[in-house]
Amino acid sequence: MLEKFKQRSHRLEHIDTGNYTTEEYEDCISELQLVNRWMGDAHSLKATLLREIESQSLRGFSMLDVGAGSGELLRVAATWARQTNRGFSGVGLELNEQMAESILEESERFDEISSVRGDALQLPFADEEFDYVICSLFTHHLLDEQVVQVLREMARVAKRRIFVIDLQRHPVAYFLYTTLGKIVLHNRLVRHDGALSILRGFKSNELLELAQRAGLRDIWVERHFPYRLVLSAAVSHEKPRSEQIAA
Repeated sequence: MLEKFKQRSHRLEHIDTGNYTTEEYEDCISELQLVNRWMGDAHSLKATLLREIESQSLRGFSMLDVGAGSGELLRVAATWARQTNRGFSGVGLELNEQMAESILEESERFDEISSVRGDALQLPFADEEFDYVICSLFTHHLLDEQVVQVLREMARVAKRRIFVIDLQRHPVAYFLYTTLGKIVLHNRLVRHDGALSILRGFKSNELLELAQRAGLRDIWVERHFPYRLVLSAAVSHEKPRSEQIAA
């Protein structure tokens, strides 16, 4: 069984092949929002990007979320900015028209959030247009060569740093998801794709290598509970420090 965790799986998920109904897709998004809250993506954002902003004493910042889904992390950042009296401007990029519209619908209380339809492999933005560029649970849908291209594009449109949150490929994570998931999850896409997503996920050294191939510098890969990896890297105009994997 452990053999399947040695390398990333390239089997396509239902969400990638379009093998679902409109009703299944809408229900999938709702259930994924709950799963992601339980699994700590908001916590990972606060512990990395938002901590970085606080340490830099920034009074305002702009952020692009690539493959933003329904825009949950944009709303987390916007809420934190309001609570800490900071200016904020957030844009969610989605290739899927329905998801791009969902960002606006779910963020109707946040005038500072907007959405754009576009391709992550060729971002429709100028160089250094945003202070920070993030993506969450997006890169595991891509082949390694595509991940490298997305990282380059993220770095191109960022002024400061990029942050990538994704799944750690680990047998315990897979076991918990495939056992407890059968009890608490109901949507076919979430139950099937979630388990496959873990197999398509990364190990720390793999993310580090992909970032190096993308030409990024000052690269960090941190592990966050439960079974999340966060890659952070500087854009080209920042002075490099050391590249390492945090324990």
